[in-house]
Amino acid sequence: QQFHGVGVTAGRVVGPVLQMPAPVREPAAGPVPGASAEAEAERIRAASKAVQAGLRARAAAAAGDARGVLEATALMAADPMLVKGAVKLLDPGTPGGARSAERAVWESGAAVAEKLRALGGYMAERAADVLDVRARIVAELSGAPAPGIPDSPAPFVLAAHDLAPADTATLDPGRVLALVTSGGGPQSHTAILARALGLPAVVAAPGVQDIPDGTEVYVDGAAGRIATDPGDTERAAAAAWAARAGALAAFDGTGRLADGHRIPLLANVATGAEAAAAAAAGAEGVGLLRTEFAFLDRPTEPTHDEQVKAYGAVFEHFPHKKVVIRTLDAGADKPLPFLTDTDEPNPALGVRGYRTDTATPGVLARQLAAIAEAAAAHHAEVWVMAPMVSTPEEAARFAALAHDAGLPTAGVMVEVPSAALTAAHVLAAADFASLGTNDLTQYTMAADRLLAPLAALNDPWQPAVLHLVKATTDGAAHAAARTGTPKPVGVCGESAADPALAVVLAGLGATTLSMTPRALPAVAHVLATVTLPQAQELAAAALAAPTAADARTTVRDRLPILDQLGL
Repeated sequence: QQFHGVGVTAGRVVGPVLQMPAPVREPAAGPVPGASAEAEAERIRAASKAVQAGLRARAAAAAGDARGVLEATALMAADPMLVKGAVKLLDPGTPGGARSAERAVWESGAAVAEKLRALGGYMAERAADVLDVRARIVAELSGAPAPGIPDSPAPFVLAAHDLAPADTATLDPGRVLALVTSGGGPQSHTAILARALGLPAVVAAPGVQDIPDGTEVYVDGAAGRIATDPGDTERAAAAAWAARAGALAAFDGTGRLADGHRIPLLANVATGAEAAAAAAAGAEGVGLLRTEFAFLDRPTEPTHDEQVKAYGAVFEHFPHKKVVIRTLDAGADKPLPFLTDTDEPNPALGVRGYRTDTATPGVLARQLAAIAEAAAAHHAEVWVMAPMVSTPEEAARFAALAHDAGLPTAGVMVEVPSAALTAAHVLAAADFASLGTNDLTQYTMAADRLLAPLAALNDPWQPAVLHLVKATTDGAAHAAARTGTPKPVGVCGESAADPALAVVLAGLGATTLSMTPRALPAVAHVLATVTLPQAQELAAAALAAPTAADARTTVRDRLPILDQLGL
C-alpha cells in the first residue's frame, strides 16, 4: 500500500508501525451509588490539579517549543470553564440528572470544545487540546493509563490520526523512528515539533491510522510518502540516508553560497537553554527569539526583573552576534488572561501581536524597557521587531517606541499581505523586516495553517506566497535606495528549514535565514552547492510555476544534491 501526505521533515527510514493507543473510553452515564455531589466535585478538582502538576513537571524537563506547548496544556487542565462546568453537572437538578465525576468532566469537555470549534480559526484548534486534557482528567479519576506514546523496547514508526500537543512535545527520537499522521497540517504543532526534533515526519496522509501494528513500512519524510512491505529499493534508500545523515551532522558556522555570497544562518529559540543549544550547533545568531514563553502559564504580566533575566539568558550565548527578539505575540492560539479577549469571534484576525498595544497599552512599552536593560547588560547585537504589523503607520509607531526605549534597531514581522505589498513604505519607517512565512501563507491562502484538509493550500511553495516574498524584498530595495540605509529582509518562518526552499528564498533576496538548529547543517550544505545567479534562476522558475507542486518539483529537479542526500 502507498500513502501520500505532506512531508515536513526529511529522512528515509524502515520500521514497524505502532499506532497511538485507543483513546480513553467515554464514561457511563449516571451517578456513582452512594457518592455525594460534594465528594465528586472534590475528586474533579483534585484530578485537575494532579494532571496540571504532571504536565508542569514534564514541561520543566522539556525545552523550547515542547516546553511552551506543555505549559499551555497544563494551563488548560485548570481551566475554570472546564472544571466549573463539570462541577455544575454534578447537580441532580441539571438536565440528565446526577452524574459521576468522570461523566461530568466528559460532558463539560465536550461542551467547551464545541464552543471553541464554533469560534473557528486558531480557537477551533484548541478544541483538540481541551479533549486531550479531558481524557487525562478522566484517566486520573478512573485510574486508567493516561493518553501517551506507546511503550516499546524496539524503535518504531508512530502512526496516528494526529497527536495532542502534550504527546508530540515529549516524543523520544531515540525510540520513534518517524511520525506519520492522517490529520494535521504542515504548520501544525505536530509538524513544528517534529522539525525541532529532527524526526522524519509526514502529516495529512489519509489512511495511515488504519495500518495494523507491527506492519513494516518505509517512510520518506521529504517526499511525503509511506509504503508498506518495503522492498530492496526502499531498504537501500533508508540505509543510504542513515549513512549520509552523519555527513550532515555539523555546520561550520558560516552560511554561504558556492560563489561566496553570504547568507547568515540563524536559529529560532525561546529560552536560554535553547540559545545554548543553538550556539553549540553553530548558529550565527538568533533570527527569532519568541518572548511569549516568558508570559505563558501565569495569570499576570511578568515583572520587569523577570523579563530582563529571561532575555539576558539568551543574549549571553551570542556575544557580538545578532539576536532578533520578537515582542509579545499574544492572541489567536496564544491567549493570555491579562492581555487578550478569548471571546473574539475570529481570533486569528483579531487583536493579536502588535495590535494588543492598542487594546491594552503599557505592556509593550514595559517589555521594550526590559529588553533594553537586558541588552545593555550583554554584548549581543539586539534587534527588536513587532509581530502582526499591517501598515506603515504601525511600523513607524513601533519604531518610535523601540527607539525611545533605547533600542536602535527596530523592525517588523511581515506576516500579512498588506505589509508585503507596501513594504517600500513599511521599511521607510522600520530598519528591517523578517518574513514569518507560517502566518503569511495562511493569510495569503485564507487557509487555517492547522487544518489537515487545507494542507495543500497551506504550503509555503504556493506561488502567491513566493510573489509576496519577492514584493517584500523589492520593497526593501526601494526603501534602501530612498533612505540611503540598508533594509535587510530575513526569513524566520518554518520555510527556511526546507533546504530547497532556502535556495529559492536566497534567490528572492532574503539576507538571512532562521530555523530550528537541527536544520542548519542540511540547509548550509545545499546552499553551498549553488551560486547566487543560480539561486535567482531557481527563484524565477518557482515564481513562474502555476501551482505549489509545480514550483517544488521544478526546483527540486534542478537540485540533484537533494536526492543524493535524501532531502
